[in-house]
Amino acid sequence: MKFIPAPYCAPVWLPGGNLQTIYGAKLVHRPKVIYKRQRWETPDGDFIDLDWIDNDMSREKPLYVLFHGLEGSSNSHYALSFMAAVQSRGCNGVVVHFRGCSGEMNRLPRAYHSGDSTEINWVLRRFKQTHEKTPLFVTGVSLGGNALLKWLGEQAEAAKDLVTAASAVCAPIDLMASGMHLQRGFNMVYTRMFLATLKQKSLAKLMDYPDLFDEQIMQRARTLYEFDNVVTAPLHGYRDTNDYWTRASSKPLLKYITVPTLVLNALNDPFIPANSLPQAQDVSTHVQLEYPATGGHLGFVSGPFPGHLDWLPTRLLHHFDTAIEKNTTEQFLNGSSESRSEGNARCV
Repeated sequence: MKFIPAPYCAPVWLPGGNLQTIYGAKLVHRPKVIYKRQRWETPDGDFIDLDWIDNDMSREKPLYVLFHGLEGSSNSHYALSFMAAVQSRGCNGVVVHFRGCSGEMNRLPRAYHSGDSTEINWVLRRFKQTHEKTPLFVTGVSLGGNALLKWLGEQAEAAKDLVTAASAVCAPIDLMASGMHLQRGFNMVYTRMFLATLKQKSLAKLMDYPDLFDEQIMQRARTLYEFDNVVTAPLHGYRDTNDYWTRASSKPLLKYITVPTLVLNALNDPFIPANSLPQAQDVSTHVQLEYPATGGHLGFVSGPFPGHLDWLPTRLLHHFDTAIEKNTTEQFLNGSSESRSEGNARCV
């Protein structure tokens, strides 16, 4: 009998979106994952670092790719829990670090941003060159989720040639709504946390590029809106924050997605107002919307105290398993003996 994960519901001992967010990120036990690091040189003379789980790296097995969130990495709690689950299957898994997030500053003035679909396009096309006949399953988390959804919408039919299935977890699909929401009340705690590392990286960048932006204005920024206005937007080709948050949002593109895609957001996510989330009429028939009432921002802790992080990877892997099974069934009904993406999604 195939295992189907139960709908998520936070344990009674972990009430509220803020507590679920903070406990999940900072206090719950994280599984140990051993990575092998690989560096890719980018076409524009920069680099990104990729952390692969330590399996046998057979190119005949499915590849699970994860794009992290704002200031995240392969050591973020959601990355470790997902890659541990992938590793237990004997599959291939990799966390792609956006520029400047692997522990070493990237070379160019640009870094990464919420609409970085161009970077995702290059990365996924390179993966497909080395994993041409195996399923490619892609997950984007928070900022990485919005960028992935934007890429899926922009590519439309072409995405099916690269990706078997996708998922986006706690993605700020409407950047304006989420950005303004993070300026209110307790959410400023999260804003200050993000700004601490963003400003540190920006100061380091000024050492190599002294005229890149106004240091004093950057240092005075107290919100992500103010920071993006002086740093993120102009460095990545946007006029200002309003232009950046509008054009980088994936929400208007969800209706063009053709790859089986799970969009998972908790309704009590302190980063994302529930009324900004897309509804059925906003997305294509290939997009499955799943909005549990609880979970916070990437919390999803389960079980009796002290809890564990097993629910989210189980849910994502079930989505990917379902996609490959549906694809195989459709190929059979269409009279084809060869699936578009060969391989066993379970690897073992």
